[in-house]
Formats: sequence, C-alpha cells, structure tokens
Amino acid sequence: MAETYPDAVRRLVTSGTFALDGGEWDVDNNVWIVGDDRTAIVIDAAHDHEEIARALGDRELMAIVCTHAHNDHINAAADLAELADAPILLHPDDAPLWHMYYPKREPDAPLLQGEKLQAGGVELEVLHTPGHAPGAVCLYAAELGVVFTGDTLFQGGPGATGRSYSDFPQIISSIRERLLTLPEETVVYPGHGESTTIGAEAPHLQEWIDRGH
Repeated sequence: MAETYPDAVRRLVTSGTFALDGGEWDVDNNVWIVGDDRTAIVIDAAHDHEEIARALGDRELMAIVCTHAHNDHINAAADLAELADAPILLHPDDAPLWHMYYPKREPDAPLLQGEKLQAGGVELEVLHTPGHAPGAVCLYAAELGVVFTGDTLFQGGPGATGRSYSDFPQIISSIRERLLTLPEETVVYPGHGESTTIGAEAPHLQEWIDRGH
C-alpha cells in the first residue's frame, strides 16, 4: 500500500551516487518538499535539481535545508539555489563534508539547535543530532506530528556510522535525547526508504547499543 502524506508534505525520490572514503554506492534519496501552494522549503536537494524544480512548480522556494552534508544529500543544492534564488542552510559542524563537494561555495546560513523555520504554514524545529555526521540535524514539525530525520534514524534503526566523520555512541545519544523524547506517534520521514514512527523504533535502540554496531 502506498504511503500517504499530510497536505503540506511531498516526497520525491531521486537517484544517484553516494561517495565517501574512496567508495561509491548507488542510492535512492528522499527529497522532502514542505509548505503550501505558495511557498515551500526543500529538505535535502539530492541528485537532480531540475526534477526538484519541476516538483516545486510555481511555488517560491524559501530555503534548501540540508540534514547533513554527505554528497548525495547536497549534490543538487547549489544548482537549485541558483535556479530558484534560494539560500542553502547547513549546520556549521558539517563544513568539512560540505567542502569535499563544494570547495569554493559556502552555505548561505547556519542551522542551529532549537531554531524555528517556516515553510508555508508549517513550523519546523531544528534538532541537532550528530553521529551519522557531525552537523546532522532533524526537523520536527509538531503541528503535523512528523520529523524529518535525514540519515539519523530509519525504519529499523540508526544511520550508518562506519565511515569518516561518523560516531556510533554519538548517534545513539542523539536519538535517545532528541528523538525518543518526541511523542511515540510522531511519524519519521527519513532520507532514504520508507517511513516509521518514534514508537516503533524505540524498542530497537537497546538492541543497537548491545550489538555495538
């Protein structure tokens, strides 16, 4: 059965390559468009800026929000920003990863813990959740009962921490302190794959701790 989303949320799946530490992997990324029929933000501009622009239609793009700076989550950001005249927002702790892909271009503004962003009529609270990447963030829309988790939390567990700039104890701490404190019914919209809920993932956290990943 196909997933359904709130009226303010659209999911677009784009395909490309994730590259880090000398390896490359084919990936499908969730690009989230949040807003109303006039204005919107894009969460994680991945792979194809033209496809994302078509999905936006004639809405004004208020910002491109990066949940982290792995190349597969930012590789369409600069082109989309130029096309739509929109700022790129990134947590400053992910600057080293950002500059691997964009050595001569800076993000336009920082994302900071507790900051509130507006997308149409939706308010998104920035939750700094380091671990998968130092500057990883999640975006919590309390009114919609959803959280956009990037690669911090997926259906089945936390994001990968086996590559550079990742830290397993840190991602577990981030999930425990910043995500498991949200209401259990909060729907999780990740950077790859299908949705889950906070309540569904909570019992698995101890298993991941015990496993040592």
